[in-house]
Amino acid sequence: MRVDATELRIDDNRQQAPAETLLLSEHVRMAVGDYFSQLGGHSVNGLYAMVLSEVERPLIQAVLEHCGHNQSKTAQVLGVSRSTLRKKLTQYGLE
Repeated sequence: MRVDATELRIDDNRQQAPAETLLLSEHVRMAVGDYFSQLGGHSVNGLYAMVLSEVERPLIQAVLEHCGHNQSKTAQVLGVSRSTLRKKLTQYGLE
C-alpha cells in the first residue's frame, strides 16, 4: 500500500484529544507560529533555510531507521536519488 506523504497525519497528544490526528503541515504551521510568538518583536532572517535544516535531519534519520539503514530503500521512500541521500547523510553527519 502506498501512502501519499501529503495525506500523512500524525497523532498529537499535546493539544488534541488522543483520537485526533493532525496533518504534518499543521504541525509545521503550529511550530512556526510558536517560533514567531517567542521572538518578542525581534526580526528574523533566513527562516526558510532554518526550517528546512531543522526538519530534514530528523526526517532522514527516521526514514533511515524505518528502512533498516538501507540507503537504497531510504532514498526511494524519500523520493530522492541515492547520491542526494549520501550527500545529505554526509552533510548531517549521519553516515
